[in-house]
Amino acid sequence: MSPTTVGRPPKLPFVVLVLSAGTFLMGTTEFVIAGLLPEIADDLNVSVSHAGLLITAFAAGMIVGAPAMAIATLHLPRRSTLILALVVFALGHLVAALSSSFNLVLAARVVTALATGTFWCVGAIVATTAAGPAATSRALGMLLGGLTVATVAGVPLGAWLGQLSGWRGPFWVLSALSAGAAAVIGRYLPADERREAPSVRAEFAALRDVRVWLTLSSMTLLMGGVLATYTYISPLLTERAGIPDGAVPMVLTGYGLGALLGTTAGGRLGDRQPLATLITAAATTTLVLLLLTLFSASPVAAVVLVTLMGMAGFAPTPVLGALALRFAGSAPTLVSGLSGSAPNVGIALGSWTAGIALTSPLKQAGPPLVGTVAAALTLVPLTALALARTTRPGKPPPQPGPAADRTIGCGTQDIG
Repeated sequence: MSPTTVGRPPKLPFVVLVLSAGTFLMGTTEFVIAGLLPEIADDLNVSVSHAGLLITAFAAGMIVGAPAMAIATLHLPRRSTLILALVVFALGHLVAALSSSFNLVLAARVVTALATGTFWCVGAIVATTAAGPAATSRALGMLLGGLTVATVAGVPLGAWLGQLSGWRGPFWVLSALSAGAAAVIGRYLPADERREAPSVRAEFAALRDVRVWLTLSSMTLLMGGVLATYTYISPLLTERAGIPDGAVPMVLTGYGLGALLGTTAGGRLGDRQPLATLITAAATTTLVLLLLTLFSASPVAAVVLVTLMGMAGFAPTPVLGALALRFAGSAPTLVSGLSGSAPNVGIALGSWTAGIALTSPLKQAGPPLVGTVAAALTLVPLTALALARTTRPGKPPPQPGPAADRTIGCGTQDIG
């Protein structure tokens, strides 16, 4: 090894970058719809509030669909599953773009959410297996980076395209890009090789480990806290901080860049000190949200704190995902699916609670206060993990090679 490479983390496999491009498409389709609701409502002759069901349906599809599809695709080769998920994703957008029926568009969104949950479940395991035990958090950080880039770039571009071409334009583009992504996955993910058959019973048995539930609850609480605040960030910035409407996208871009930096830093630190990284990030998130509650009337403070919220709030996400897979042992498929559901449960509950707080006497300070409480509660399961010293496994982690391919997988196949 050359002296210049000593101490440097190993380079992630190219397949991880390819999969992160897929998560970019998934993240774009989940969030871009918020900027297209008025156009969709007008074109399909429904109210804007009714059109909002397209967001609710996608979240519900992810909550229920991710673990369900994890089990349904358990015996399929992973490469085939990823390609199939992208093809279904493309067809769902194609149907929506061609439809004049709101109910059909709604159904297409549910199907798209199922494909998204499947892609995340399989993609997370393929990426972490390819990266190896020493870079699991970094690999998940790269995948989550695709979601974050979607927030920073994909969603604004999609909304802009929707303004130019109508709401169907972004659906056409997402359909074409996901079809292309399926071809790339087929090209760069090595051919599958049949291994030991997976066991549905083993997948459910992995849920008996309390560490899995402590990790999933941490995901739910932390994402619930951050997204409860983010959901109502526009009224906080404009009505409380006095920031002009036209400057809000720039503030949100800062939030997205902070989230991208957070997932990258969390992935790198989490492979070496997972619990220290998690507790520090959760405590920092709690402090940032509390300061946002107290000082968001200042425009400068609001801008800085929103950026820090993205950075601190997203730093734990790749580490939590890596720990969930680690605690699942030789049966990570269902746990991987639940890892996709847990944040969406937090988002749904957090946004609902924050909406109530917004109408209370707290007004715009209500949502970040809800977020503060949720982030603080995250320290409870994380402290339980730390006290039990649960990141020290009872046996060494699987090493690359045929044995490792049998112990980690979403299906019966390895990745090369």
